[in-house]
Amino acid sequence: MVGPCHWAFNDGAPMTFSSQRGPFPHTRLRRLRQAAWSRELATDRRLAPGDLIWPLFVLPGKNAQQPVSSLPDVSRYSVDLLLPQIEQAIAVGIPAVALFPVTPSELKTEDGREAVNPGNLVCTAVERIRSTFGDAIGIVCDVALDPYTTHGQDGLLDDGRIANDATVQVLCQQAVVQAAAGCTVIAPSDMMDGRVGAIRRALDEAGFHDVIIMAYAAKYASAFYGPFRDAVGSQQNLGSADKKTYQMQPVAFDEALHEAALDLREGADIVMVKPGLPYLDIVTRIKSELAVPTAVYQVSGEYAMICAAAQHGWLDRQACMLESLLSFRRAGADMILTYFALDAARALQAS
Repeated sequence: MVGPCHWAFNDGAPMTFSSQRGPFPHTRLRRLRQAAWSRELATDRRLAPGDLIWPLFVLPGKNAQQPVSSLPDVSRYSVDLLLPQIEQAIAVGIPAVALFPVTPSELKTEDGREAVNPGNLVCTAVERIRSTFGDAIGIVCDVALDPYTTHGQDGLLDDGRIANDATVQVLCQQAVVQAAAGCTVIAPSDMMDGRVGAIRRALDEAGFHDVIIMAYAAKYASAFYGPFRDAVGSQQNLGSADKKTYQMQPVAFDEALHEAALDLREGADIVMVKPGLPYLDIVTRIKSELAVPTAVYQVSGEYAMICAAAQHGWLDRQACMLESLLSFRRAGADMILTYFALDAARALQAS
């Protein structure tokens, strides 16, 4: 016969439960875990294809596809080959894609002037997607100068320093040409002070009142961006320099809330945290304290780590993919930018 079980509570008074007194304990959380149907009914967070945004890399030229060596199963596509990718995204219920250009070196300049060219690669891709698919999918465009500058920084340089206000003027022009091409979400990733308010005014003055701003509000100076910089070709330009004078330091906590609040005050519709998994606490804090639409970017380094481990047989790729994405939803994210988007949406549809 099993003897009594003694539990000590905070006040030190023991409480005795005897096996002769019936089932123990009265509350059994495992009851709702016993069957698939009860687990489904009791879940308090869900992951669906509609939560995902798919980042895609755009190449110049035609009939061109280049694998990104540091991002397994990710390729860069010329605009004509990009369209079938968009078609797949729509078919599995992904509501938006985010476009990032691979700018030829001959078009890169110190002032990044190609960013404001209405005929640049991103604008051309946006126009083709919009003319082919109409409003069937959202198009997110990155607003920053690093794909276009010879130095790889997100802003203009003045005697080696980032010129904040001069950069903001160029970002406004970049946002307007992207909106004119048909972009539906402008996503400033540059982390210049005051750029969200300036971009909102520029868009409104140009008649683009309905274009959404998704601000990279809490973007950290992270070591997890390496494969992305390989993909867009900015790593070589950046060299040994860093972006610590405008991106947030990994130790920053309260500052993230300050940044998000400022961007919202300036007119942001959505605020983003980047990277994702190392900053789940920031996602939760922004969502719980500000209660606004919150995005998170599962960045290239996070994606590459999971894929590399899976390739070695150390992890189950699909299980870890879905678990990592669900962690963002549990933390409070409403939407997730991830290179897993297509695979995840297919897996979720099949489940």
